[in-house]
Amino acid sequence: MARVVHFEIPAEKPQRAVDFYSKVFGWKIEKWAGPVDYWLVTTGEDKEPGINGAIAQKGENMKVTTNTIGVPSFEEAVKKITEAGGKVLMSKMTIPGIGYMTYCEDPEGNVFGIMQSDPQAK
Repeated sequence: MARVVHFEIPAEKPQRAVDFYSKVFGWKIEKWAGPVDYWLVTTGEDKEPGINGAIAQKGENMKVTTNTIGVPSFEEAVKKITEAGGKVLMSKMTIPGIGYMTYCEDPEGNVFGIMQSDPQAK
């Protein structure tokens, strides 16, 4: 069964959101060293229930909080999504050392991400 493995909170001013969530909830938030303005959020210890996520610049595909679901096969998940009436919103992205992901939309218009883990991704 696929589970939610990550969340993303969109922000017009990411630093303002970073300040808010770290102050209110004590989350550890660090700017990612990648090519986009992206802040990694640690919400607690790995042994505790819950997931970690990110704060990202609000944009066309990032308008509301988005959950990302871990899938064993990227291609198989895309096939199932489209066959069930959903759609893929962008091309497959490689996140080096993490895996492959994209954003999709369900038949009700809700955006979600899918990610296949692959530590060898380049």
